[in-house]
Amino acid sequence: MNDAWDLAAEYWGSVLARLAQPAYWWQIAALVLAAGLSWLIAGRVNKRLRQSGWPEPASRFTAVTPLVDRVFFLVLFGLSGFAAAAFLRSLRLPDGFASIIALLALALAAIRLVTGMLKRALRPGPLLAASEQLINWTAWLLVAMYLLGWMKPVALALDSIEIPVGRQGISVLDTLKAIVTMIVFLMAGSYLGTVATRGVMSKSDISIGLRVGISKFLRLILVVIAALLGLNAVGINLATLAVFSGALGIGLGFGLQRIAANFVSGFILVGDRSIRQGDVITIGERFGVVKELRARYIVVRDRDGVDTLIPNENVISAEVVNWSYSDRTIRLKLPVQISYQDNPRDALRLLVEAAAEHPRVMKDPAPASRVMKFDDNGIALELRFWIRDPEDGINNVRSDLHLAIWDRFSAAGLTIPYPQRDLHLRDGWPKTPVG
Repeated sequence: MNDAWDLAAEYWGSVLARLAQPAYWWQIAALVLAAGLSWLIAGRVNKRLRQSGWPEPASRFTAVTPLVDRVFFLVLFGLSGFAAAAFLRSLRLPDGFASIIALLALALAAIRLVTGMLKRALRPGPLLAASEQLINWTAWLLVAMYLLGWMKPVALALDSIEIPVGRQGISVLDTLKAIVTMIVFLMAGSYLGTVATRGVMSKSDISIGLRVGISKFLRLILVVIAALLGLNAVGINLATLAVFSGALGIGLGFGLQRIAANFVSGFILVGDRSIRQGDVITIGERFGVVKELRARYIVVRDRDGVDTLIPNENVISAEVVNWSYSDRTIRLKLPVQISYQDNPRDALRLLVEAAAEHPRVMKDPAPASRVMKFDDNGIALELRFWIRDPEDGINNVRSDLHLAIWDRFSAAGLTIPYPQRDLHLRDGWPKTPVG
């Protein structure tokens, strides 16, 4: 360990001693000038590319514009750095530092270009997309250490540091290798799961519930296989996982039972097909369309455009009204009252006419109206009609029909009564004393 640290300290001491010489200041000045010119040119070019209105034949070029935007400055800086190094070499001045910085800039540009092209070609999931910058800088750090000759000293230094694990110790280098290996395998499993999900969800001849169930199962199996392969590649004996599985069972019993319940409930929902993607449901006070069936929750979007995440366990245990379980057509009822002075037959006819003119009310079955009872304040009527698109809203249909009924009743002279009471005094009104 001391030898590795001494080697690193000696290397950095020599670097600092060289940078302290005035001859190396010319390289720094040349690099700063190259960076400034590259930044100005790249900024102007990228601005013109973003503002240009490319015609339809140039759509392929506009697709690679973001790739050019992310590497153009680095490429210009690398090329101008090499030009600056050549100029310093012609003046018999040191140019090694400028050449190294230019090479590292081009290496970073190549890494960002490759990862950007892979991102567009493979279309990874959200986890890989969010880790793009981390992958870029990690790959560039490894390339930089290799080009600068730091790989071996850094590896020796990390291998000399041990982390105590039980009676034995594991080096930091082995730990980092194990972490990187597991991350690579898990990312590969996640990407394969995403590809499999896209393939299954594109099969329109399979029901949406079955597609969601198959995609969930494939994603889970691929991630588990990737994790097992990663552990095997790290050197962990899979037979030792029996102890881990026992500890995991205890953990599920004490602290993770809700997560496990939601996870299992998700497979039950997909298996029994009680709720499917696109169904219109009411759970509690929530009314909306099921947009997604996830492993832990379902996504319900209401008429306000708000997505509510409802745990799968709640959906299993609570009472859920599925408006489109067997058929998307539903019947709605609209109670109306008229005065006792009005003819109920005319009111029934106007109710049916108002419903028949609404575009969302089905013609078959046709709307119907009924006399329900003779109430305290008037005659209670009810309009019954069917719609086939509950996901577009229910109260908006009721509102439209209320307005149409009001207009027709007003034109026909029918009145909607308000609460009223008759007061009878057996002894008449009390006499008011005069004076």
